[in-house]
Amino acid sequence: MSNNDLIVSLDIGTSKIRVIIGEISNGAINIIGVGSADSDGIRKGAIVDIDQTVQSIRNAVDHAERMVGIGISEVYVGISGNHIALQSNHGVVAVSNEDREIGEEDIERVLQAAKVVALPPEREIIGLVPKQFLVDGLADIQDPRGMIGVRLEVECTIITGTKAAVHNLMRCVEKAGLRISGLILMSLASGMMALTKDEKQMGTVLADIGAGSTTLAIFEGGSLAAVSTLPIGGDYVTSDICYGLKTQTEHAEKIKLKYGCARTEDAAEDQKFKVMRVGSNMEKDFSQLDLANIIEPRMQEIFQMIRQEVKRLGYHDKINGYVLTGGSVSLPSVLPLAQIELESNVRIAVPDYIGVRDPSFSSGVGMIQYVTKYVRTRGAVGTKRTPKAKSSGSSTAPKPGIVEWFKNMFKEFI
Repeated sequence: MSNNDLIVSLDIGTSKIRVIIGEISNGAINIIGVGSADSDGIRKGAIVDIDQTVQSIRNAVDHAERMVGIGISEVYVGISGNHIALQSNHGVVAVSNEDREIGEEDIERVLQAAKVVALPPEREIIGLVPKQFLVDGLADIQDPRGMIGVRLEVECTIITGTKAAVHNLMRCVEKAGLRISGLILMSLASGMMALTKDEKQMGTVLADIGAGSTTLAIFEGGSLAAVSTLPIGGDYVTSDICYGLKTQTEHAEKIKLKYGCARTEDAAEDQKFKVMRVGSNMEKDFSQLDLANIIEPRMQEIFQMIRQEVKRLGYHDKINGYVLTGGSVSLPSVLPLAQIELESNVRIAVPDYIGVRDPSFSSGVGMIQYVTKYVRTRGAVGTKRTPKAKSSGSSTAPKPGIVEWFKNMFKEFI
């Protein structure tokens, strides 16, 4: 097994940090290792404690390493949050080859040209997603390599984020002893895994309902059109159970996972369970119906907020369906409840790989698929279990900034 065959994704969520190791063999992806750890230091999708987050990342990486028996040194890191913004831009270059055949270098140059954009000082570019290429005015080209032309253009979406959020995320990963191969927008990664080509074309909302937040990604015309983050998720359901049954958060989470049901109509009144209540040594009996009466209103609120946000973004009439993913959609009866509240076609997306057939793994698996298709990969992990190299404190990942823009601008004149 060579280094080039392996890609590692790191999904830093509010409740769990997940590491997934994918092996690429003849273009096919095999998931060979999964590691997860409880996420300490993250609140509502944002890092609030660096040291706790670093330890959680190490725990997840160690779990994955033990499973496969190899040492992880480089990872692709997922990024999301309400600081993410999208903006459209255009890049133009002259084809450099004498025979006017468009090559890899021309594509790289036009993408760099599209990155030259004025940004506020607190923001930086995370990534760039080409919508279409144009060769001498001919539009709707997805891959212009090998074509003959004089003028190459690209229409693209630039993904930006706040420097503070981006660098805090990178710092946590580097302090955990890992090198960053690249930052990938979670919405793009999840969309890669969860949506079909037609769904992206016709207008679809991908709702990733996690523990601390819900991320919305609206795809239209074949590409990502808008992103938004709502500060509500499965942790609110757990909190409601905690107050409703007067029990500890840890017990409430276990009860939710074992007996939870999103609709009272589907809950069984004869399914009983005991709950140790706060301030008492006595256990009290509750039924699944009692639990559903607590869960249903909160899940209804989440779906209503999703619908309102899509309307606020101006896409309400352009949407033909919703796709749900994320750990919180695993609750029984979430799908019929979503169909009622969203008043649209709804389905739940689950990765189709052994060992990760759960909506909570969608982002991590999507990142591996995204890297395989769009990113020229380097070796992501070592082929034997070795101690992880300590970070020197400086970032090994490229940090887009004004200096890099100038470098790329001058490339064209060299």
